Amino acid sequence: MMEDNKKNYEKTTQAANIVGPWMIAWGRFKKNKTAMFGAILFILIIVAIVFVPIFSKFELNDFILDDKKLPPSGKYWLGTDEQGRDVFTRLFLGGRTSIMVGLIAAGFTVLIGALVGGVAGYYGGIVDNVLMRFAEIVYSIPFTPTVITISGALMWVESKYKMYLVMFLIGILSWPGLARMVRGQILSLREQEFMQATEILGLSTRSRIAKHLLPNTYAYIIVSATLGMAGAILTEASLSYLGLGVTPPTPTWGNMIERARNSDVFRNMQWLWVPPGVMIMLTVLSINLLGEGLRDAFDPKEIR
Repeated sequence: MMEDNKKNYEKTTQAANIVGPWMIAWGRFKKNKTAMFGAILFILIIVAIVFVPIFSKFELNDFILDDKKLPPSGKYWLGTDEQGRDVFTRLFLGGRTSIMVGLIAAGFTVLIGALVGGVAGYYGGIVDNVLMRFAEIVYSIPFTPTVITISGALMWVESKYKMYLVMFLIGILSWPGLARMVRGQILSLREQEFMQATEILGLSTRSRIAKHLLPNTYAYIIVSATLGMAGAILTEASLSYLGLGVTPPTPTWGNMIERARNSDVFRNMQWLWVPPGVMIMLTVLSINLLGEGLRDAFDPKEIR
C-alpha cells in the first residue's frame, strides 16, 4: 500500500513538473532583465496615455489665447503652444493616436501575413506559387517612397480619416515578410504526425489550419507583430513630420514634432517638440526591448 502511494505521489510530482513551451518561454522572459524593463516601461506608457488625459483639467482644444507660448510652469507642466493649448495634455492624447496607429497597422500585417502564409504553406503547389509570387511583388515595392507618394496624393482626406489611411497603408505593405515566415513553419509542421492524425479523424481543412497549424506559429507571429508595431509608430511619426500623415487638429507625436521645422520654435520653444520626441524614443525602445526578449524567449533552439 505504501509503495502504491509512493508511486502515485511520484507520478503526480512528475505531472506537476511538466510545463509547456509557453510556460518555459515565460520563465525565460522573466529572467531577461532587459526585456522585463522594456515590458514595464511600455506598460507605464500605456497607463499614462490612457489616464493622464482623463484627469487633466484641460481639454484637447482649449484655446487660452492669453497664455500663448508659455514655457513649462506649475500651471502648464510642459508649457503651451501658439494657440494657448496645454502641451502636456496634447502629448498624451497624441500618444493614444500614435500607439493606436502602431497597433492597428501591426494587426493588419499579422492578419494578412498569417492568412496568406498559412494557406500557401498548407496547400502548396500552384496555390503556394501564386500567393508567394504576389507576396514577392508586394515585397519589391519600395515601402517609404510608396507610402509618401500615396499619402501626398490623398492630402484631401479629412484629418479624422487620415489616421485610418496611414494604418491601412503601413499594414498593407508590411505583411510579405511575416507571410514567408509563417509559410516556412507550416511547410515543416504539415508533415508531422499530429497533422496526419487530423486527416485520419476527418477534420475540415479550415479546422486543420486554424486550430492545429497556425497556433504552432503564434510565437513567431507575436514577435513579428511586436517589432512591426515599433516600425509602424516610427513610420507614422515620419509621415506626420513631413505633413503627409495624421494632420492637426488631431494630435500625434509625429505632427507635434513637425513644429520643429519652424526655426523660431526649434531655437526658442523646445517644450513643443522635445517631449514628443522623447516619448517616441522611449516607446520604440520599450517595444524593441520587449520584442527582442520575446524572440529570445520563444527561440526553439532554447526551448527544450
